[in-house]
Amino acid sequence: MLKIPKDQVAGHRAVDGKLGPLIDDSGCFYKPLQGDERGSNEVVFYTSFSSNTRIPDHIRKFFPKFHGTRLVESSDASGLKPHLVLQDLNFGRSNPSVMDIKIGSRTWGPQAPERYIQKCMKKDRETSSIPLGFRLSGLQIYETKTSGMWKPWKKSVQALSADDVKLLLRKFVSSNTSGVLDSEPDCSFASIVYGGSSGILAQLLELKAWFEDQTMYCFYSCSILMMFESELASNGKNPRAEIKLIDFAHVFEGEGVIDHNFLGGLCSLIKFIREVPAEKHSYPENGATQCS
Repeated sequence: MLKIPKDQVAGHRAVDGKLGPLIDDSGCFYKPLQGDERGSNEVVFYTSFSSNTRIPDHIRKFFPKFHGTRLVESSDASGLKPHLVLQDLNFGRSNPSVMDIKIGSRTWGPQAPERYIQKCMKKDRETSSIPLGFRLSGLQIYETKTSGMWKPWKKSVQALSADDVKLLLRKFVSSNTSGVLDSEPDCSFASIVYGGSSGILAQLLELKAWFEDQTMYCFYSCSILMMFESELASNGKNPRAEIKLIDFAHVFEGEGVIDHNFLGGLCSLIKFIREVPAEKHSYPENGATQCS
């Protein structure tokens, strides 16, 4: 039986009779195809990416597994509709803290209609996309068994200043998270989540190295999803920190040109995360600031 994903932090949600993604109990995520060219574009990307032999295995791990498309009963009760069948990225996780970060200062692709370009430019200006090269699209942070999740209103995190973004990146890896934005976080999980040889920074740097060379695709309006389990971190265990790229309705052929829009936003995010204090200072150094 399909159900609403409780750990979704951005995008359209399947609540109150609206159309949105669903999940099952076997680890699959069902994303409804958008009715215009965006839906077909995403299918084209996943099909191309899945069969592209030039994609290194160590890069494939950053993308959700693709299981084709399927007609399923839609969440808005409008009958059978085509859905992408993808990997449920939070399947098997217990109370994950999740952050959705839209990468790039420009979120519209080539040949987009003028009306759509103006809509995107307005949002890019009103949020941190243009000044920072990325914006927070949504997040949830697990606090305690008693208080549960802190999940701020999506629009409240999209237009934050650089200082507020830094604060949320600190709160994301803190044990004393509070719903009050200006509370001082302790960053007690920073070393184990952001740092280390397999932490989020190391993964971002690995992804960055690929984007410095790859010219096959241009990723407009895509997001990086960051996830970890704070209950494991608080017990000194591997918090299963992981990043994934999601949302590919605006991916286009790279035509031999480096995707500087995505790369620039990725470098900016790396810089911000490296500024989060970590007791053990176990952040990877190699390439971390080489973002020219």
